[in-house]
Amino acid sequence: MGSIRRYLQFVKPYKWKIIITILIGIVKFTIPLLIPLLLKYVIDDIIGGDLTQAEQIEQLLWIMGIAFVVFLILRPPIEYFRQYLAQWTGSKILYDIRDRLFDHIQRLSLRFYAQTKTGEVISRVIHDVEQTKTFVITGLMNIWLDMFTIVIAVIIMLTMDVKLTLVAIILFPIYGFAIRYFYSRLRKLTRDRSQALAEVQGHLHERVQGMPVVRSFALEDYEQNQFDKRNNNYLNRALDHTAWNAKAYTVTNTITDLAPLLVIVFAGYHVITGSLSVGTMVAFTGYMDRVYAPLRRLINSGTVLTQSIASMDRVFEFLDEQYDIVDRPDAKELETVKGNVELKNVSFHYDEEEADVLKNVSLQVKQGETIAFVGMSGGGKSTLISLIPRFYDVTDGSILIDGEDIRNFKVRTLRDKIGMVLQDNILFSDSVATNIRMGNPNATDEEVIAAAKAANAHDFIMNLPNGYDTLVGERGVKLSGGQKQRVAIARVFLKNPPILILDEATSALDLESEHLIQEALEKLAADRTTFIVAHRLATITHADRIVLIENGEIKEVGSHHELMEQKGSYYNLFQVQHLDSNDM
Repeated sequence: MGSIRRYLQFVKPYKWKIIITILIGIVKFTIPLLIPLLLKYVIDDIIGGDLTQAEQIEQLLWIMGIAFVVFLILRPPIEYFRQYLAQWTGSKILYDIRDRLFDHIQRLSLRFYAQTKTGEVISRVIHDVEQTKTFVITGLMNIWLDMFTIVIAVIIMLTMDVKLTLVAIILFPIYGFAIRYFYSRLRKLTRDRSQALAEVQGHLHERVQGMPVVRSFALEDYEQNQFDKRNNNYLNRALDHTAWNAKAYTVTNTITDLAPLLVIVFAGYHVITGSLSVGTMVAFTGYMDRVYAPLRRLINSGTVLTQSIASMDRVFEFLDEQYDIVDRPDAKELETVKGNVELKNVSFHYDEEEADVLKNVSLQVKQGETIAFVGMSGGGKSTLISLIPRFYDVTDGSILIDGEDIRNFKVRTLRDKIGMVLQDNILFSDSVATNIRMGNPNATDEEVIAAAKAANAHDFIMNLPNGYDTLVGERGVKLSGGQKQRVAIARVFLKNPPILILDEATSALDLESEHLIQEALEKLAADRTTFIVAHRLATITHADRIVLIENGEIKEVGSHHELMEQKGSYYNLFQVQHLDSNDM
């Protein structure tokens, strides 16, 4: 029940809306309870009474005229407002939950996203949250209204005949036992089904994104089999759920079908013996429908509520994912940055069981200096630069900006002072201008154009079909690699950060794009503290200092000229790359 208590925190702001909806619902559900009483009156007092034909017709027209006023004029607006308020409240609660989940998504660490499929996250935010709406509509409103309807109907029946009422409700305890037995297991089966669906969605999302790979390797049959496995797993979980649900419906509906038969037998006997009026029997038969129709709805409610609570469990399980990067209670805003950065005895590992990726790394960087990290793949270069904006926190040691530990600052204000250009920059499926504005959402059109010009992007943007308003497609698929890179550089120009990080920013580009981008990057790096991770050494010979990292440790530090004179690992690496480029 912990999930329900937590869910009620989202419901609390709307409690008065729910109470008003229930009160309106009580009026709405009470009105149909008058019909069996109306039938009894017509049969016993009008048709079976000592009235002349003219008096019978007059009485019938009066009573039915009042009934038409109630059902045609009073009931429709009551029904409208009940439905509207119920759906409005449910939708607002879902809005609040999704809002909270998106905030949570943005706070989760890159470690979490490295281990979790995007489709599974989307499944919880969309599918599971939507499922919880049933708890609001059914659990907090309809169940109470159905129970109220049953109670009122039973009270009316008791005023007519106590013994007959007891016969009508004699199967209630058996019904309660059946509900408890069947729905205890249904919650687990519902969770299993939802997890299987999330796995299908996660796999599908990944494969849709990777369709060019599937096509290029002709993997269609293999991938069909992989999808079939997950789809079949979901089918099996869904069928397990369906089988148990069908058993629950069979047993509980059998119980609710037997009760009216008992009433008909008992009432029919007493009408024949003369101890019960025909009108009372007809009214009782009508009330049996008024009692057992809500009871059947309660059976359905039990099923959907079980599904809803299972979805709640999954939503709160996701919300309970811990943040790797958390602001300290006394964390302060990072207002201004000169750009002095120091790594003090930094060590880092991704998991407790794994060896350190970085080992006791120390380095002092002065304001405005350009530092290039080089070395073989897997040496720890990209890991090291991901520690500066606190995508991960150091395991040991510390990183200082202008003499103060970066963990003393609020992480968002720290990242606001750092600009990054990566090897694979993600663009959103929006316009070019919107993607550039990621660097500063409040920038004017003139500032966006100035940033694009500085990044050598303005000319190609103006040649696009709609210029700056051209949609770039998902992940920027409509742009070339070089064009995407220049848009990414433009947004960093717009951000204008004091610290710059370039991670393999010019790799895998054609020569023309590389020249334009290299020119833009050098312009961007001017007067900023800049960290460059580069595989191709020819692109970083201009750096103030080059740091060679091997197996997580700093092996050599110096300018290009100094390291070439040492004739160490950097010299050997440069010679190999130079020979390779000459052979091309």
